Amino acid sequence: MAKFYYVFLLCFPFLLQAQHEGRKGSYNVTWGYNRSNYANSDIHFAGNGYDFTLANVEAADAPTPFDGFTTYFNPNLFSVPQFNLHVGYFIQDNLSISLGWDHMKYVMVPDQASHISGTIGAQVSNPAYTINPTYVGTYSNTPFTIASKDFLRFEHTDGFNYASVELEHYTSLWKPSVGKLELEWMNGVGLGAVVPRSDVRLFTLGRNNFWNLAGAGASIKSGLRLNLTKLLFFETTVKGGYTTLWDIRTTGQTGDSADQSIWFGEVYGALGFSFGRKK
Repeated sequence: MAKFYYVFLLCFPFLLQAQHEGRKGSYNVTWGYNRSNYANSDIHFAGNGYDFTLANVEAADAPTPFDGFTTYFNPNLFSVPQFNLHVGYFIQDNLSISLGWDHMKYVMVPDQASHISGTIGAQVSNPAYTINPTYVGTYSNTPFTIASKDFLRFEHTDGFNYASVELEHYTSLWKPSVGKLELEWMNGVGLGAVVPRSDVRLFTLGRNNFWNLAGAGASIKSGLRLNLTKLLFFETTVKGGYTTLWDIRTTGQTGDSADQSIWFGEVYGALGFSFGRKK
């Protein structure tokens, strides 16, 4: 049922064919903040001495508490929270193409119950490291507690970054006869790359790795835009997507990596500025 709902959201606005005179050729920039959530997923780890999968792993986002000018309105720190930056160009009066950077945060819930399949040797990684013998063995969908102390801490907190190209369609819902106010319905689709900074400790080995191109994804979104003036607007958006990450950096040592697929959802509010619009 959910799939049909998303198809309806994307297709219905095109039936209305609302037009916005003079917007073709204009640009817009938006900046806002998000909350995100993630479906449970399997995570596969491989390297010298081990090859195993943790099943149905739970994760959550890590929002920065709102503290006004301390972080959110601080020029040196405003990009620390989960933010969204988009730059768009109207190819038609009601059709825009945009480049986006969605900075989400993904944190595996510590010490959770899971199931494990695969093998773990007494020595792992390169150079070799001797692990807690409790974890050595061969597993087949075996109940397992993911101990954060000496087995695994796993997060993309700097962050789970989705860099996308999106196509957006706008439909006018309400516009008074006098003034610049206008409420629009926006729907869009996107394709993109996942560029995380993964902070991982596996068997106590690891570090906050540098950003890397780890995977790709696709997304759909729907939201409302309130045009306040000719130049200024506010929008709120719900987005959902699927990503596959085939090159997650883990310990930082030779041959160690992980892979997983993540369904994500996010909701965000953003303030925008339009420029270059024809008079």
